Amino acid sequence: MKSLIWGLALGAAVTAAPSQFTGVITDSECSDGDHSHMKMGPTNAECVIACVASHGASYVLYDGKQSWTLSDQKTPEKFAGKHVTVTGTPNAKTMTIQVDSIVPAK
Repeated sequence: MKSLIWGLALGAAVTAAPSQFTGVITDSECSDGDHSHMKMGPTNAECVIACVASHGASYVLYDGKQSWTLSDQKTPEKFAGKHVTVTGTPNAKTMTIQVDSIVPAK
C-alpha cells in the first residue's frame, strides 16, 4: 500500500511539472487570434484588451493550434497581441495553464 501511495504521489508530481508554451496572447472571444470579426479596435492588442474589459472574455495563449486559458489575468494585458513564452503548469482537461511567468518570445 505504501508503494502505491508513493507511486501515485510521484506520478502527480511528474504530470504537474511546469512547461513552456509559446504563442500569442489573445482573448477567449477571438481565441484563434483572428480579431477581424470583432472590430473592437484598430489593432489586435486593442481588440484583446477591449474584449476582456467589455465582454467578459479571458486572456488566453493561442499556440497556433489551441487556446489555453491563463490563470494570471493581469500580467497578460501588457502582452496583448504579442508573441510570448508562458512558463507554467498545464491542465489538459480544462485547457488552462497555471502561470509562473510570461516573457516576450525570442
